Amino acid sequence: MCGLLGMLTANSNAAQFVDAIETALPCMRHRGPDEAGTWHDDDAVFGFNRLSIIDLEHSHQPLRWGPADQPDRYAMTFNGEIYNYIELRKELTELGYAFNTEGDGEPIVVGYHHWGADVVRHLRGMFGIAIWDSVERQLFLARDPFGIKPLYYATTDKGTVFASEKKCILEMADDIGLLLELDKHAVEHYIDLQYVPEPESLHKGIRRLESGCTAIVQPGGELKQTRYFRPQFPAQFVPKSKEQDLFDRIARALEDSVEKHMRADVTVGSFLSGGIDSTAIAALAKRHNPNLLTFTTGFEREGYSEVDVAAESAKAIGVEHIVKIVSPEEYVNAIPKIMWYLDDPVADPSLVPLYFVAQEARKHVKVVLSGEGADELFGGYTIYKEPLSLKPFEYMPSPLRKGMHYLSEMLPHGVKGKSLLERGSMTMEERYYGNARSFNFEQMQRVIPWATREWDHREVTAPIYAQSTHMDPVARMQHLDLFTWMRGDILVKADKINMAHSLELRVPFLDKVVFEVAETIPYDLKVSHGTTKYALRKAMEQIVPAHVLNRRKLGFPVPMRHWLASDELFGWALDTINDSQTDDIFNKKALVEMMQEHRNEVIDHSRRLWTVLAFMIWYGIFVEKRIDPGIEEKEYPVYL
Repeated sequence: MCGLLGMLTANSNAAQFVDAIETALPCMRHRGPDEAGTWHDDDAVFGFNRLSIIDLEHSHQPLRWGPADQPDRYAMTFNGEIYNYIELRKELTELGYAFNTEGDGEPIVVGYHHWGADVVRHLRGMFGIAIWDSVERQLFLARDPFGIKPLYYATTDKGTVFASEKKCILEMADDIGLLLELDKHAVEHYIDLQYVPEPESLHKGIRRLESGCTAIVQPGGELKQTRYFRPQFPAQFVPKSKEQDLFDRIARALEDSVEKHMRADVTVGSFLSGGIDSTAIAALAKRHNPNLLTFTTGFEREGYSEVDVAAESAKAIGVEHIVKIVSPEEYVNAIPKIMWYLDDPVADPSLVPLYFVAQEARKHVKVVLSGEGADELFGGYTIYKEPLSLKPFEYMPSPLRKGMHYLSEMLPHGVKGKSLLERGSMTMEERYYGNARSFNFEQMQRVIPWATREWDHREVTAPIYAQSTHMDPVARMQHLDLFTWMRGDILVKADKINMAHSLELRVPFLDKVVFEVAETIPYDLKVSHGTTKYALRKAMEQIVPAHVLNRRKLGFPVPMRHWLASDELFGWALDTINDSQTDDIFNKKALVEMMQEHRNEVIDHSRRLWTVLAFMIWYGIFVEKRIDPGIEEKEYPVYL
């Protein structure tokens, strides 16, 4: 695990950029406080910050390797963990290759020499990879199939810079001649979706290599991206007599994944909320670590904490449990730091409790397991039931459905049945664009009057939907969420917020072997028997305590609606709006009106307001340079 930063120069003048790389590296020291260093030749400069997890005394990066006739041909740095590195090492050793370390990084570069770009198909893990081939003079970049680990890049006439965090590229902007300009198109997408969708960032010219993709760059050339991972969700039918076989396959795949994810030369803990996902992971992890520590967080407000349920689960599976309670004051004070660590805003209030539980966990362990990805792979979101409730509308003639849509528009807000008519009259492509939506177009125009593209989300969702026409309705929603909500929100916060505390988060559900089973689950075994994740629940019957097995998912819920309407956050929110220098972006008068409507309980605007407030804090740090995120310089330098 580390933070990588590097540059492939256009004119073989890499030595001129070594100082710039060394200056920018400390911006992400939190990703790897154990060790730092750089390497360069004529064309490329590589830098890294290492968080030592496996082969602590060796496996230094940038890692050099080459065959006997071409020693030191390759330079590599990578961020992540390869869980099948032992098996890969054995396979490559049998093919005649020699290794110099015991870590999980060297099998990547040896595998690249043997398989080329197809090495990614042999890797079981999470990764952002950069390999420089000094013989072929080309740079190879890669990200894991689901996008667990980030990889940003920017290209100018001086070369291509790549990094695990965008702030490192911002730090180097002057050195590489990169003009820093707000991407208003990405702002619209953010306001619409609550996150910035890949491959965009809020800065023009800085983009992300997409999940499940590799890329090749040659000196002075453009980055050429290739997708290697495409979910299929093949149509399946499982007879009743074979259902248990499927449930057993799920259990075996997940148990094997957890066993592989426990590989480390440091202590591994586990997050534990009140749901089946994290409980299943913790229960399986306990089999490999009898002294497993689990961690959870919550709030004092009743109904917004799973602390009691998590404690009951911890007791049932026999693990020591540690709890962090977050106050409104702590919540507000942490927001600037969190936006700095994120690089781009994510309007998910659960970021803050995650920040505090990660901070607590890091006092005890260096690695934690978590349950991210279970909902997307096994059909866990309540919205996935929608195709069943809307099925009668599918048989209606198109003119009738259009008429219903007009009727829904005429009904006042809040009238019972308005939403059902509206959604039933639309196709899936029109109504569903991921597991998040802050604003409809009319609401967006109220707060950003320059927004001009109705249903702007289709620019993001249409290409994804085009790949899923052969899938069942629930699979199409899962497929969309894999490429939008999961990699734009879920995995961004999982990576950035835990790494803020130099804590490595591992997600056993997002494993290639688990996915190979999960994508074969038929429609009627995902959303079935009045619940979601039916097949997973059946697979975990002997593993997860009964009080959790069929409990509704909450995760780390946040009382944002109450806080924004009360003295706890209302004044802070108004001050944030009034102080922000974003008058050319937002209609601040409309935002103040929304604050009053929310406080008077006219309309619940909490989700929309939080989306804007998160952006304003981010803007104050990275654009206005007015807000100090409060990062202690003795630990990590402030980017201002």
